[in-house]
Amino acid sequence: MTDILISLSRLQDWRNLLDVALVSLIFYGLLLLFRGTQAIQLVRGLVVLALAAALVNQTVQLTAFTWLISNSAAVVLVAIPVIFQPELRRALERVGRTAPLLVRRNDNATIQRVINEVIKAVEQMSERNTGALIVFEGATGLADYIDRGVALDAEVSSELLTTIFFPNTALHDGAVIVTQDRIAAASCVLPLTQRELGDSQLGTRHRAAIGVTEQADALSVVVSEETGTISVARNGRILRIDSGRLRTLLSDFYRP
Repeated sequence: MTDILISLSRLQDWRNLLDVALVSLIFYGLLLLFRGTQAIQLVRGLVVLALAAALVNQTVQLTAFTWLISNSAAVVLVAIPVIFQPELRRALERVGRTAPLLVRRNDNATIQRVINEVIKAVEQMSERNTGALIVFEGATGLADYIDRGVALDAEVSSELLTTIFFPNTALHDGAVIVTQDRIAAASCVLPLTQRELGDSQLGTRHRAAIGVTEQADALSVVVSEETGTISVARNGRILRIDSGRLRTLLSDFYRP
């Protein structure tokens, strides 16, 4: 109790208040970064263990236990970058992205045409149970995956998309990557997520859709070959949607 009162008395200085506020903001930002991912469960576990260890140390004063906790701190600090590597990489990419004022603005009419063509193609492929994977590039470039595919640099159209993903065509196996308002490449090989997916209906296309959004700020649209359902993946999460919801998500994605 005395330690707490001493700590509170030190907060009377504005520098200490600023110090506490900055540390709080950092932890709050980390929690926002991990929210919705498997890492949040690990964070909660670490917090519970730290609180429990501090409580036991303050109340019981166990010498061996205190030694173990203090010497384990260095190991935990080394393990955190390994455990949270995808989330930390995503955070650094966000910091390094081009400032909003320097990002090229898209013509609204052009973007609306792209969205309309994509939705038209997705609806047609959904009705026919045609498997498809369309990835929209964000601020983080996807040049590594585009280079592995077949370069197209073509205007986005429903006819072209449905032709690409028509079964047994040369380009149907793989992903189409859309950069700005053009189809950059088709038949692109994407990284698969290593996470355990609870839904047995999520196949390789869905794993690839999630995997690329774990590595970049892209948005992936998937049409299931088995059921015809439409799904959208972003930030390592996937959600089944309808075409109306897809229009909203694409509009939000392209909004400056």
